[in-house]
Amino acid sequence: MSRSEWVSTLPLWRRLLATFNWRPVYDIEQRELESEKRTKQLESEFEQRELERDKRLKLLKKENERLAELESRMDALLLNADSSSQTPPATGSN
Repeated sequence: MSRSEWVSTLPLWRRLLATFNWRPVYDIEQRELESEKRTKQLESEFEQRELERDKRLKLLKKENERLAELESRMDALLLNADSSSQTPPATGSN
């Protein structure tokens, strides 16, 4: 909002004071607006990072579950292979 737009929203007595460049309220309001905008922007960025973090965590959990399943299958295969394998007979040659 430009200064002239802001002045047009004021009551007549405040417009008169504004013509003398007496506007501490305007400056304070502008700082507050900027502060609010920045706060909203930071909140939005924070929420976006939270969502991205949650997505990454879900992907990591799925990957951990998949790897655990593969590991258990490999363990079962190795255990099966160890129990079914027989040691070769010893030959007497030296």
